[in-house]
Amino acid sequence: PRIIPGFMIQGGDPTGTGTGGESIYGGTFKDEFHSRLRFSHRGIVAMANPNEKDANASQFFITLDKCDWLDRKHTIFGKVTGDTLYNVMDMGKLETNEEDRPVEVIPKIVNVEILWNPF
Repeated sequence: PRIIPGFMIQGGDPTGTGTGGESIYGGTFKDEFHSRLRFSHRGIVAMANPNEKDANASQFFITLDKCDWLDRKHTIFGKVTGDTLYNVMDMGKLETNEEDRPVEVIPKIVNVEILWNPF
């Protein structure tokens, strides 16, 4: 994972290099945007991409603050809700190296609960 304090936590690369992973569809898939889904607060979960249109694969990120400059550039597909948001904010405070990778503790998401329309 990568952690950039005040911005985001990125994960989803099974190779651990920051450039790997493919979607469950094989290859990449198209961006999906909705006018009501915006990077308006912390806890937004979205697809990471290499700054290319329709290049979504397996990597994702969770915002640690408002990131409105990302609107319509990354597919939003979720939101961290409830007390779990405090865990995300704690992950955002972990010490990182010059490559934005955690120094000691490597955080992992071990389970999720899907809520119908958390927005």
